[in-house]
Amino acid sequence: MTGQEQGAEALPAPDDNRRQVLYWRLLARLFDPQEQAALESASLAVVEDLGLPTALLDPQASVDSIVQRHPELAAEFDGLMAPPEPGPDSESAAAGAGEGDSDGGRDRATEVRRAALVSKVLLNVFSSGSGTVTAGQLSRWQSDAGWLERSLGCKPGELRGARAGGIGPELGAIEADLVKRMHLREVLADPVLAARLTPSMSLIEQLLRDKNNLSGVALANAKALIRRFVDEVSEVLRTQVEKATVGALDRSVPPKRVFRNLDLDRTIWKNLTNWSPEEERLYVDRLYYRHTARKTTPQRLIVVVDQSGSMVDSMVNCTILASIFAGLPKVDVHLIAYDTQALDLTPWVHDPFETLLRTNLGGGTDGTVAMALAQPKIAEPRNTVVVWISDFYEWQTEPLFESMAAIHRSGAKFIPVGSVTSSGRGSVNPWFRERFKDLGTPVLSGHIRKLVHELKTFLA
Repeated sequence: MTGQEQGAEALPAPDDNRRQVLYWRLLARLFDPQEQAALESASLAVVEDLGLPTALLDPQASVDSIVQRHPELAAEFDGLMAPPEPGPDSESAAAGAGEGDSDGGRDRATEVRRAALVSKVLLNVFSSGSGTVTAGQLSRWQSDAGWLERSLGCKPGELRGARAGGIGPELGAIEADLVKRMHLREVLADPVLAARLTPSMSLIEQLLRDKNNLSGVALANAKALIRRFVDEVSEVLRTQVEKATVGALDRSVPPKRVFRNLDLDRTIWKNLTNWSPEEERLYVDRLYYRHTARKTTPQRLIVVVDQSGSMVDSMVNCTILASIFAGLPKVDVHLIAYDTQALDLTPWVHDPFETLLRTNLGGGTDGTVAMALAQPKIAEPRNTVVVWISDFYEWQTEPLFESMAAIHRSGAKFIPVGSVTSSGRGSVNPWFRERFKDLGTPVLSGHIRKLVHELKTFLA
Protein backbone atom coordinates (compact mmCIF):
# COMPACT_ATOMS: atom_id res chain seq x y z
CA MET A 1 0.00 0.00 0.00
CA THR A 2 1.44 3.38 -0.99
CA GLY A 3 1.83 6.30 1.40
CA GLN A 4 -0.88 8.11 -0.54
CA GLU A 5 -3.27 5.17 -0.10
CA GLN A 6 -2.45 5.00 3.64
CA GLY A 7 -3.17 8.70 4.01
CA ALA A 8 -6.49 8.35 2.21
CA GLU A 9 -7.52 5.46 4.47
CA ALA A 10 -6.71 7.49 7.61
CA LEU A 11 -9.11 10.30 6.64
CA PRO A 12 -12.44 10.13 8.48
CA ALA A 13 -15.45 9.11 6.45
CA PRO A 14 -17.64 11.98 5.19
CA ASP A 15 -20.52 10.85 7.43
CA ASP A 16 -18.20 11.00 10.46
CA ASN A 17 -17.35 14.59 9.54
CA ARG A 18 -21.02 15.50 9.20
CA ARG A 19 -21.86 13.98 12.56
CA GLN A 20 -18.99 15.87 14.21
CA VAL A 21 -20.25 19.13 12.71
CA LEU A 22 -23.65 18.62 14.34
CA TYR A 23 -22.20 17.77 17.75
CA TRP A 24 -19.68 20.63 17.63
CA ARG A 25 -22.57 22.98 16.92
CA LEU A 26 -24.45 21.50 19.90
CA LEU A 27 -21.50 22.08 22.24
CA ALA A 28 -20.90 25.59 20.92
CA ARG A 29 -24.56 26.52 21.42
CA LEU A 30 -24.66 25.05 24.95
CA PHE A 31 -21.72 27.17 26.10
CA ASP A 32 -22.44 30.27 23.99
CA PRO A 33 -25.92 31.07 22.63
CA GLN A 34 -24.41 33.23 19.89
CA GLU A 35 -24.34 31.65 16.45
CA GLN A 36 -21.04 30.39 15.02
CA ALA A 37 -21.56 31.16 11.34
CA ALA A 38 -19.38 28.36 9.99
CA LEU A 39 -20.98 25.69 12.20
CA GLU A 40 -24.49 26.96 11.48
CA SER A 41 -24.06 26.92 7.70
CA ALA A 42 -22.37 23.52 7.76
CA SER A 43 -25.11 22.07 10.00
CA LEU A 44 -27.80 23.50 7.73
CA ALA A 45 -26.21 21.77 4.73
CA VAL A 46 -26.12 18.47 6.63
CA VAL A 47 -29.77 18.68 7.75
CA GLU A 48 -31.00 19.60 4.27
CA ASP A 49 -28.98 16.77 2.72
CA LEU A 50 -30.60 14.34 5.17
CA GLY A 51 -34.04 15.51 4.11
CA LEU A 52 -34.83 16.64 7.65
CA PRO A 53 -36.73 19.85 8.49
CA THR A 54 -34.45 22.85 9.00
CA ALA A 55 -36.55 23.74 12.08
CA LEU A 56 -34.33 21.23 13.90
CA LEU A 57 -31.72 24.01 13.96
CA ASP A 58 -34.13 26.69 15.20
CA PRO A 59 -33.70 27.16 18.99
CA GLN A 60 -37.21 28.66 19.19
CA ALA A 61 -38.91 25.63 17.63
CA SER A 62 -40.12 23.04 20.14
CA VAL A 63 -39.93 19.34 19.43
CA ASP A 64 -43.73 19.28 19.67
CA SER A 65 -44.11 21.81 16.85
CA ILE A 66 -41.68 19.87 14.64
CA VAL A 67 -43.48 16.57 15.25
CA GLN A 68 -46.83 18.19 14.53
CA ARG A 69 -45.58 19.25 11.09
CA HIS A 70 -43.61 16.04 10.52
CA PRO A 71 -45.45 13.27 12.45
CA GLU A 72 -43.19 10.59 10.98
CA LEU A 73 -40.37 11.88 13.22
CA ALA A 74 -42.23 10.99 16.44
CA ALA A 75 -41.19 7.34 16.16
CA GLU A 76 -37.55 8.38 15.65
CA PHE A 77 -37.51 10.53 18.78
CA ASP A 78 -38.96 7.71 20.89
CA GLY A 79 -36.09 5.72 22.39
CA LEU A 80 -33.59 7.81 20.41
CA MET A 81 -30.97 7.74 23.21
CA ALA A 82 -32.12 4.61 25.04
CA PRO A 83 -29.41 1.98 25.52
CA PRO A 84 -29.83 -0.96 23.13
CA GLU A 85 -31.49 -3.98 24.69
CA PRO A 86 -29.16 -7.01 25.00
CA GLY A 87 -30.08 -9.83 22.71
CA PRO A 88 -28.68 -12.83 20.88
CA ASP A 89 -27.35 -10.61 18.11
CA SER A 90 -25.59 -8.13 20.41
CA GLU A 91 -22.17 -9.80 20.11
CA SER A 92 -22.29 -9.98 16.34
CA ALA A 93 -23.52 -6.38 16.17
CA ALA A 94 -20.63 -5.27 18.38
CA ALA A 95 -18.19 -7.24 16.25
CA GLY A 96 -19.55 -5.62 13.11
CA ALA A 97 -19.26 -2.13 14.56
CA GLY A 98 -15.68 -1.87 13.38
CA GLU A 99 -16.52 -2.98 9.86
CA GLY A 100 -18.24 0.02 8.35
CA ASP A 101 -20.83 0.42 11.11
CA SER A 102 -20.82 2.40 14.33
CA ASP A 103 -22.56 2.30 17.70
CA GLY A 104 -23.58 -1.34 17.88
CA GLY A 105 -24.42 -1.93 14.22
CA ARG A 106 -26.00 1.36 13.11
CA ASP A 107 -24.52 2.54 9.80
CA ARG A 108 -22.78 5.90 9.63
CA ALA A 109 -25.54 7.57 7.61
CA THR A 110 -28.09 6.58 10.25
CA GLU A 111 -25.80 7.97 12.95
CA VAL A 112 -25.67 11.36 11.22
CA ARG A 113 -29.48 11.50 11.20
CA ARG A 114 -29.54 10.42 14.83
CA ALA A 115 -27.04 13.18 15.72
CA ALA A 116 -29.34 15.82 14.23
CA LEU A 117 -32.30 14.63 16.31
CA VAL A 118 -30.27 14.16 19.50
CA SER A 119 -28.80 17.65 19.16
CA LYS A 120 -32.28 19.15 18.89
CA VAL A 121 -33.58 17.52 22.06
CA LEU A 122 -30.48 18.23 24.15
CA LEU A 123 -30.15 21.84 23.02
CA ASN A 124 -33.82 22.64 23.69
CA VAL A 125 -33.64 21.21 27.21
CA PHE A 126 -30.20 22.24 28.43
CA SER A 127 -29.91 25.67 26.80
CA SER A 128 -32.51 27.51 28.86
CA GLY A 129 -31.29 31.05 28.17
CA SER A 130 -31.49 33.97 30.59
CA GLY A 131 -33.83 36.79 31.52
CA THR A 132 -37.56 36.72 32.15
CA VAL A 133 -39.44 33.52 31.31
CA THR A 134 -43.01 33.52 30.00
CA ALA A 135 -45.65 30.89 30.68
CA GLY A 136 -45.32 29.80 27.05
CA GLN A 137 -41.56 29.34 27.38
CA LEU A 138 -41.94 27.28 30.56
CA SER A 139 -44.62 25.15 28.92
CA ARG A 140 -42.41 24.61 25.87
CA TRP A 141 -39.44 23.62 28.03
CA GLN A 142 -41.57 21.14 29.99
CA SER A 143 -42.77 19.66 26.71
CA ASP A 144 -39.20 19.36 25.41
CA ALA A 145 -38.11 17.77 28.71
CA GLY A 146 -40.87 15.24 28.13
CA TRP A 147 -39.41 14.43 24.71
CA LEU A 148 -36.00 13.99 26.33
CA GLU A 149 -37.53 11.47 28.71
CA ARG A 150 -39.15 9.65 25.81
CA SER A 151 -35.88 9.63 23.87
CA LEU A 152 -34.16 8.02 26.87
CA GLY A 153 -36.87 5.38 27.10
CA CYS A 154 -38.39 6.85 30.29
CA LYS A 155 -42.00 7.39 31.25
CA PRO A 156 -43.40 10.96 31.26
CA GLY A 157 -42.18 12.83 34.34
CA GLU A 158 -39.83 10.01 35.38
CA LEU A 159 -36.56 11.92 35.09
CA ARG A 160 -37.91 15.07 36.70
CA GLY A 161 -39.86 13.31 39.42
CA ALA A 162 -39.00 9.71 40.12
CA ARG A 163 -35.41 8.83 39.40
CA ALA A 164 -32.47 9.24 41.72
CA GLY A 165 -29.13 10.20 40.22
CA GLY A 166 -28.49 10.56 36.50
CA ILE A 167 -29.63 13.80 34.91
CA GLY A 168 -32.89 13.97 36.90
CA PRO A 169 -31.61 16.46 39.52
CA GLU A 170 -30.14 18.64 36.76
CA LEU A 171 -33.48 18.79 34.95
CA GLY A 172 -35.17 19.70 38.21
CA ALA A 173 -32.66 22.50 38.79
CA ILE A 174 -33.22 23.91 35.29
CA GLU A 175 -36.98 23.84 35.75
CA ALA A 176 -36.71 25.51 39.16
CA ASP A 177 -34.57 28.28 37.63
CA LEU A 178 -37.11 28.84 34.85
CA VAL A 179 -39.94 29.12 37.38
CA LYS A 180 -37.97 31.64 39.45
CA ARG A 181 -37.41 33.77 36.37
CA MET A 182 -41.11 34.03 35.64
CA HIS A 183 -43.27 36.97 36.64
CA LEU A 184 -45.49 34.36 38.25
CA ARG A 185 -48.02 36.72 39.79
CA GLU A 186 -48.72 38.40 36.45
CA VAL A 187 -49.01 35.03 34.73
CA LEU A 188 -51.46 33.73 37.33
CA ALA A 189 -53.60 36.85 36.98
CA ASP A 190 -54.14 36.03 33.30
CA PRO A 191 -56.38 32.93 32.92
CA VAL A 192 -55.08 32.29 29.39
CA LEU A 193 -51.43 32.32 30.47
CA ALA A 194 -52.14 30.41 33.68
CA ALA A 195 -53.84 27.67 31.65
CA ARG A 196 -50.56 27.09 29.81
CA LEU A 197 -48.71 26.22 33.02
CA THR A 198 -48.02 22.57 33.76
CA PRO A 199 -47.80 21.85 37.51
CA SER A 200 -44.46 20.55 38.74
CA MET A 201 -42.68 20.38 42.09
CA SER A 202 -40.71 23.56 41.28
CA LEU A 203 -43.85 25.46 40.35
CA ILE A 204 -45.79 24.20 43.37
CA GLU A 205 -42.96 25.29 45.67
CA GLN A 206 -43.12 28.82 44.28
CA LEU A 207 -46.92 28.89 44.55
CA LEU A 208 -46.85 27.74 48.17
CA ARG A 209 -44.22 30.32 49.04
CA ASP A 210 -46.12 33.15 47.37
CA LYS A 211 -49.73 32.16 48.15
CA ASN A 212 -50.16 34.84 50.83
CA ASN A 213 -49.35 37.53 48.25
CA LEU A 214 -52.00 36.35 45.79
CA SER A 215 -55.65 37.25 45.60
CA GLY A 216 -58.63 37.08 43.27
CA VAL A 217 -58.04 35.39 39.90
CA ALA A 218 -54.34 34.82 40.61
CA LEU A 219 -55.08 32.96 43.86
CA ALA A 220 -57.82 30.90 42.23
CA ASN A 221 -55.46 29.86 39.40
CA ALA A 222 -52.71 29.04 41.92
CA LYS A 223 -55.09 26.82 43.89
CA ALA A 224 -56.19 25.07 40.70
CA LEU A 225 -52.58 24.28 39.80
CA ILE A 226 -51.82 23.00 43.31
CA ARG A 227 -54.90 20.77 43.27
CA ARG A 228 -53.96 19.37 39.83
CA PHE A 229 -50.50 18.50 41.09
CA VAL A 230 -51.83 16.99 44.33
CA ASP A 231 -54.27 14.80 42.39
CA GLU A 232 -51.54 13.59 40.02
CA VAL A 233 -49.09 12.71 42.81
CA SER A 234 -51.88 11.16 44.90
CA GLU A 235 -52.72 8.76 42.09
CA VAL A 236 -49.10 7.58 41.87
CA LEU A 237 -48.63 7.21 45.64
CA ARG A 238 -51.99 5.50 46.14
CA THR A 239 -50.94 2.87 43.61
CA GLN A 240 -47.70 2.27 45.51
CA VAL A 241 -49.54 1.92 48.81
CA GLU A 242 -52.14 -0.45 47.38
CA LYS A 243 -49.53 -2.75 45.83
CA ALA A 244 -48.57 -4.05 49.28
CA THR A 245 -51.08 -6.00 51.37
CA VAL A 246 -51.97 -4.94 54.89
CA GLY A 247 -52.33 -7.39 57.76
CA ALA A 248 -52.12 -11.18 58.10
CA LEU A 249 -54.93 -13.40 56.84
CA ASP A 250 -57.77 -13.74 59.33
CA ARG A 251 -58.85 -17.40 59.08
CA SER A 252 -61.59 -16.91 61.67
CA VAL A 253 -63.59 -15.09 59.01
CA PRO A 254 -65.16 -17.51 56.47
CA PRO A 255 -63.99 -16.85 52.91
CA LYS A 256 -66.43 -15.28 50.50
CA ARG A 257 -67.82 -17.97 48.20
CA VAL A 258 -67.25 -16.08 44.96
CA PHE A 259 -65.47 -17.25 41.84
CA ARG A 260 -62.47 -14.94 42.22
CA ASN A 261 -61.70 -16.55 45.62
CA LEU A 262 -61.96 -20.16 44.33
CA ASP A 263 -58.86 -22.15 45.28
CA LEU A 264 -58.74 -24.44 42.25
CA ASP A 265 -55.59 -26.38 43.23
CA ARG A 266 -56.91 -27.20 46.70
CA THR A 267 -60.33 -28.11 45.33
CA ILE A 268 -58.79 -30.63 42.91
CA TRP A 269 -56.45 -32.07 45.57
CA LYS A 270 -59.21 -32.55 48.15
CA ASN A 271 -61.49 -34.26 45.61
CA LEU A 272 -58.95 -36.64 44.06
CA THR A 273 -60.61 -39.60 45.83
CA ASN A 274 -63.63 -38.96 43.60
CA TRP A 275 -61.68 -39.57 40.38
CA SER A 276 -63.38 -42.08 38.07
CA PRO A 277 -60.77 -43.90 35.89
CA GLU A 278 -63.50 -45.47 33.77
CA GLU A 279 -65.12 -42.14 32.93
CA GLU A 280 -61.89 -40.15 33.21
CA ARG A 281 -63.86 -37.61 35.17
CA LEU A 282 -63.39 -35.91 38.56
CA TYR A 283 -66.50 -35.52 40.69
CA VAL A 284 -66.35 -32.55 43.04
CA ASP A 285 -68.15 -32.84 46.38
CA ARG A 286 -66.87 -29.61 47.86
CA LEU A 287 -65.42 -26.33 46.63
CA TYR A 288 -62.63 -24.63 48.55
CA TYR A 289 -62.12 -20.88 48.67
CA ARG A 290 -59.20 -18.68 49.64
CA HIS A 291 -59.33 -16.55 52.77
CA THR A 292 -58.98 -12.87 51.90
CA ALA A 293 -60.03 -11.10 55.11
CA ARG A 294 -57.05 -9.71 57.00
CA LYS A 295 -56.48 -9.02 60.66
CA THR A 296 -56.20 -5.35 61.40
CA THR A 297 -55.19 -3.70 64.64
CA PRO A 298 -55.92 -0.04 65.24
CA GLN A 299 -52.63 1.77 64.65
CA ARG A 300 -51.61 5.36 65.19
CA LEU A 301 -49.36 7.00 62.62
CA ILE A 302 -47.79 10.31 63.62
CA VAL A 303 -46.03 12.12 60.78
CA VAL A 304 -43.80 15.06 61.71
CA VAL A 305 -42.51 17.07 58.75
CA ASP A 306 -39.87 19.78 58.67
CA GLN A 307 -41.40 22.55 56.52
CA SER A 308 -38.26 24.68 56.33
CA GLY A 309 -37.01 25.84 52.94
CA SER A 310 -34.81 22.79 52.33
CA MET A 311 -37.64 20.26 52.76
CA VAL A 312 -40.34 21.46 50.36
CA ASP A 313 -40.40 18.29 48.26
CA SER A 314 -40.73 16.14 51.40
CA MET A 315 -43.48 18.37 52.77
CA VAL A 316 -45.59 18.00 49.63
CA ASN A 317 -45.03 14.24 49.27
CA CYS A 318 -45.62 13.42 52.94
CA THR A 319 -48.74 15.54 53.19
CA ILE A 320 -50.22 13.55 50.31
CA LEU A 321 -48.92 10.24 51.70
CA ALA A 322 -50.43 10.95 55.14
CA SER A 323 -53.83 11.56 53.53
CA ILE A 324 -53.64 8.20 51.73
CA PHE A 325 -52.80 6.29 54.92
CA ALA A 326 -55.56 8.20 56.71
CA GLY A 327 -57.97 6.58 54.28
CA LEU A 328 -56.93 3.03 55.27
CA PRO A 329 -59.14 1.14 57.75
CA LYS A 330 -58.16 1.41 61.42
CA VAL A 331 -55.21 3.74 60.82
CA ASP A 332 -55.32 6.91 62.93
CA VAL A 333 -53.11 9.48 61.22
CA HIS A 334 -51.79 12.69 62.77
CA LEU A 335 -49.74 15.27 60.87
CA ILE A 336 -47.49 17.96 62.36
CA ALA A 337 -45.47 20.51 60.37
CA TYR A 338 -42.78 22.69 61.91
CA ASP A 339 -39.99 25.19 61.37
CA THR A 340 -39.39 27.41 64.42
CA GLN A 341 -43.07 26.94 65.25
CA ALA A 342 -45.23 23.82 65.06
CA LEU A 343 -48.64 23.41 63.49
CA ASP A 344 -50.99 20.48 64.08
CA LEU A 345 -52.52 19.75 60.66
CA THR A 346 -54.43 16.64 61.77
CA PRO A 347 -57.91 18.15 61.24
CA TRP A 348 -57.15 18.49 57.52
CA VAL A 349 -55.07 15.33 57.05
CA HIS A 350 -57.70 13.76 54.78
CA ASP A 351 -57.39 16.64 52.32
CA PRO A 352 -53.77 17.26 51.24
CA PHE A 353 -54.80 20.28 49.19
CA GLU A 354 -56.23 22.09 52.23
CA THR A 355 -53.26 20.93 54.31
CA LEU A 356 -50.71 22.41 51.93
CA LEU A 357 -52.56 25.72 51.83
CA ARG A 358 -52.07 25.94 55.60
CA THR A 359 -48.32 25.33 55.52
CA ASN A 360 -45.83 28.15 55.80
CA LEU A 361 -42.68 27.14 53.95
CA GLY A 362 -39.33 28.59 54.92
CA GLY A 363 -37.63 29.73 58.10
CA GLY A 364 -35.33 27.91 60.51
CA THR A 365 -35.85 24.63 62.36
CA ASP A 366 -36.58 23.83 65.98
CA GLY A 367 -37.78 20.26 66.31
CA THR A 368 -38.44 20.62 70.05
CA VAL A 369 -41.63 22.59 69.32
CA ALA A 370 -42.89 19.73 67.14
CA MET A 371 -41.91 17.18 69.77
CA ALA A 372 -44.09 19.03 72.28
CA LEU A 373 -47.08 18.34 70.04
CA ALA A 374 -46.10 14.79 69.06
CA GLN A 375 -45.34 13.22 72.45
CA PRO A 376 -48.84 13.61 73.96
CA LYS A 377 -50.28 11.80 70.91
CA ILE A 378 -48.45 8.57 71.82
CA ALA A 379 -51.13 6.83 73.92
CA GLU A 380 -50.22 3.18 73.15
CA PRO A 381 -46.54 3.01 72.18
CA ARG A 382 -46.70 -0.57 70.84
CA ASN A 383 -49.35 0.46 68.33
CA THR A 384 -47.72 3.75 67.35
CA VAL A 385 -45.26 4.68 64.64
CA VAL A 386 -43.65 8.12 64.55
CA VAL A 387 -42.21 9.19 61.20
CA TRP A 388 -39.95 12.23 61.48
CA ILE A 389 -38.95 13.78 58.16
CA SER A 390 -36.15 16.34 58.26
CA ASP A 391 -32.56 17.02 57.26
CA PHE A 392 -32.00 17.26 61.06
CA TYR A 393 -29.98 20.46 60.93
CA GLU A 394 -31.45 21.53 64.23
CA TRP A 395 -30.88 24.30 66.72
CA GLN A 396 -31.31 22.19 69.90
CA THR A 397 -29.69 18.96 68.79
CA GLU A 398 -29.10 17.02 72.02
CA PRO A 399 -32.46 17.70 73.74
CA LEU A 400 -34.31 16.77 70.55
CA PHE A 401 -32.36 13.56 70.05
CA GLU A 402 -32.95 12.50 73.66
CA SER A 403 -36.70 12.95 73.15
CA MET A 404 -36.55 10.84 70.01
CA ALA A 405 -34.54 8.14 71.78
CA ALA A 406 -37.15 8.12 74.57
CA ILE A 407 -39.91 7.46 72.01
CA HIS A 408 -37.87 4.52 70.65
CA ARG A 409 -37.29 3.11 74.16
CA SER A 410 -41.00 3.38 75.00
CA GLY A 411 -41.79 0.69 72.44
CA ALA A 412 -43.13 2.93 69.72
CA LYS A 413 -41.56 2.55 66.29
CA PHE A 414 -39.53 5.65 65.44
CA ILE A 415 -38.57 6.13 61.79
CA PRO A 416 -36.19 9.04 61.08
CA VAL A 417 -36.36 10.01 57.41
CA GLY A 418 -33.74 12.17 55.74
CA SER A 419 -35.68 12.78 52.55
CA VAL A 420 -38.93 11.67 51.02
CA THR A 421 -38.39 13.37 47.71
CA SER A 422 -39.38 12.22 44.28
CA SER A 423 -35.70 12.19 43.27
CA GLY A 424 -34.52 10.41 46.42
CA ARG A 425 -31.80 12.99 47.10
CA GLY A 426 -31.16 14.96 50.27
CA SER A 427 -28.51 15.68 52.88
CA VAL A 428 -28.74 14.70 56.55
CA ASN A 429 -26.90 16.15 59.55
CA PRO A 430 -24.02 13.65 60.18
CA TRP A 431 -24.35 14.14 63.96
CA PHE A 432 -27.93 12.83 63.93
CA ARG A 433 -27.18 10.16 61.34
CA GLU A 434 -24.52 8.52 63.54
CA ARG A 435 -26.66 8.63 66.69
CA PHE A 436 -29.70 7.19 64.97
CA LYS A 437 -27.50 4.37 63.68
CA ASP A 438 -26.20 3.65 67.20
CA LEU A 439 -29.79 3.70 68.48
CA GLY A 440 -30.75 1.00 65.98
CA THR A 441 -33.02 3.27 63.97
CA PRO A 442 -30.90 4.27 60.95
CA VAL A 443 -32.03 7.25 58.89
CA LEU A 444 -34.20 6.22 55.97
CA SER A 445 -33.21 8.22 52.91
CA GLY A 446 -34.11 7.79 49.30
CA HIS A 447 -37.20 7.40 47.22
CA ILE A 448 -40.63 7.71 48.82
CA ARG A 449 -41.26 4.03 47.98
CA LYS A 450 -38.90 3.12 50.84
CA LEU A 451 -41.08 4.91 53.36
CA VAL A 452 -44.21 3.34 51.91
CA HIS A 453 -42.65 -0.11 52.37
CA GLU A 454 -41.60 0.62 55.98
CA LEU A 455 -45.05 1.85 56.94
CA LYS A 456 -46.85 -1.02 55.26
CA THR A 457 -44.60 -3.49 57.09
CA PHE A 458 -45.41 -1.90 60.46
CA LEU A 459 -49.13 -1.70 59.79
CA ALA A 460 -49.30 -5.33 58.60
